[in-house]
Amino acid sequence: MSGLRPQRTPVNRAAVARAAVALSAPLAVGFAADRPVYGALASIGALSGVIGDTADAYRMRIFNIAVPQVFGAVGVTLGTLVYAQGWLTVAVLTAVALVSGMISSIGAVASASGLLLLLNAVIGSGLPLPRPWWTAPLLLGLGGLLVLALALLGWPLRGGAPERSAVARAYRAVADLLAAAGGDTYDERRRAVTQSLDDSYDLILARRARDHGRNPMLVRLLAQLNALVPVVEAAPAAHQRGRPLPAAVPAAVRTLADAVERGRSGPYEPHLPQPATPTERAVDHALRHATTVVLGPDPDPHNVDDRLGRPAALGTRVRRTTRDVLFSEASWRYGLRLALCIGLAQALVSIVELDRSYWVALTVTFVMKPDFGSVFSRAVGRGLGTVAGLVVAAAVLAEVPRGWWDVPVMIVLGGLIPAFSAKGYAFQTAAITPVILLLSDLINRQGIGLVRARLVDSLIGCAIALVAGYLLWPESWHSRIGDRLADSVDHAASHVALAFGADAGRGERARSRRRLYRDLSAVRSEFQRALTEPPPAGTRAAAWWPLVVAVERIADATTAARVRVDYGAPAPTRSEVDEVVRHLRELAGDIRSREEPAVVRTPLEGEERSVLEPLRQEVTAARTIASPSGAPGP
Repeated sequence: MSGLRPQRTPVNRAAVARAAVALSAPLAVGFAADRPVYGALASIGALSGVIGDTADAYRMRIFNIAVPQVFGAVGVTLGTLVYAQGWLTVAVLTAVALVSGMISSIGAVASASGLLLLLNAVIGSGLPLPRPWWTAPLLLGLGGLLVLALALLGWPLRGGAPERSAVARAYRAVADLLAAAGGDTYDERRRAVTQSLDDSYDLILARRARDHGRNPMLVRLLAQLNALVPVVEAAPAAHQRGRPLPAAVPAAVRTLADAVERGRSGPYEPHLPQPATPTERAVDHALRHATTVVLGPDPDPHNVDDRLGRPAALGTRVRRTTRDVLFSEASWRYGLRLALCIGLAQALVSIVELDRSYWVALTVTFVMKPDFGSVFSRAVGRGLGTVAGLVVAAAVLAEVPRGWWDVPVMIVLGGLIPAFSAKGYAFQTAAITPVILLLSDLINRQGIGLVRARLVDSLIGCAIALVAGYLLWPESWHSRIGDRLADSVDHAASHVALAFGADAGRGERARSRRRLYRDLSAVRSEFQRALTEPPPAGTRAAAWWPLVVAVERIADATTAARVRVDYGAPAPTRSEVDEVVRHLRELAGDIRSREEPAVVRTPLEGEERSVLEPLRQEVTAARTIASPSGAPGP
């Protein structure tokens, strides 16, 4: 399985150091004060903060770490109040699971908050935590605040550095894209550009929504991102030439990336060859405009377009989100699945005697996070990662005496969590398991006997998630990824009509293009997740995968055609555009129907010298892939 292969990602050394300090320091304080249980609880709170410490920008770290801690405090309070209460515990945890699952659909921070709400509720209901009731949430919160304080240490010295680095990474990704134009790695580079631009825009716009007025630094960074868009738009046209661009072109973009990251300005004239074709003129003009924006004076804050649109006011977003959660079928479906699994897990351990059986519900909670990946692959990864982690935990519990020796052990094990988390879910599980077991042992003092019980509990939890959270739900076996792809094809058709429409302005076309590429990026992620599912869902995803690539190429061809028109190529006629749009609409219908068309449709033809000819070729290729003989139904 691909999920069991380590991902090639760089290790964040700062995160490793923060994790080592945050997890070991509370233990040291606890031993010094002769309160090891208190130290263990604070370290558990720090563990949740370490897991959520994934943002680059300092302001985003506050939300990623602090907001889930509030939900975690609520969760552990509820769990503590129903500790050892039998069926009342089952009912409360099931209700908490429903709420946790529903709010997880809002976004990344809400997902982490929902996870911590349920996890801490399970811990509070399963472990004999110190009394009074407010002791546990206070200690867990202090551990999370320690992680937050460590994460914000560099803010006074590096306030805007993460935002500048994000925009600079986008420029470097575009430089790699231009260097790959005309080559085999272009598609891969284009996907990296889409992701980098999405991340950068999300970061800049989210912070601007919280800042009062117009922060000059953010205005400048947003203008620099906007200036990069024409360069990205020119890339598909350059790729269609079939030969590499001059080396001076990507080199100029890398020079601009360095200038963005260092925050410098000043005179710079890129040494570019004289353009001769519409494509070359598009690349030249876009690069010179980006140079002026990056190295020129600060832009007028009232003339900077947010492109994707500034987020709405906080109150509007809260009302909109609440409405979406309460009336969303997907939100209720996931909430009910998670509630069913947690209810079954807690009911089982209430009937069957299992030693410290809260681990069963913990396992279910971690596995049943579809926004983190495939439930099936996570269940398998959880099982294998737990076994690997238990081997380490057994060695520690058997050989290391309880007491001050736990502090250096926690320094090592804590630092491994962010390093292994970047490698994949199974590796993250292997790193977290010995940490949780060591901290649990400090609370309930079971020693080496804890290892066997945790293995049994983990396997039971994985089995419940697979059966009640996966096999019993038809959507697991009859994935609707085809419908999701069909929606993207409809979006592509609308974008083609807008791109060559007489009434659309350049800003409107740019926003439509960015939304299309963002949508296709989300579709690719959904398909990649579906590929890890067992048959038939995984088989269907594999059959439709070539069409995902084909639709991305349609988006590229549309962008390239629009750029050539902007720089001198003859514009297509209205009938040509309407014909392409019609075929795309029919393609979306074919994907949804999964049936043989009743009549033979006319092929997509036109003037070979037309600017739309490459687009017509891509649409024809996509329709061939989507023909009933070429792919199964979704």
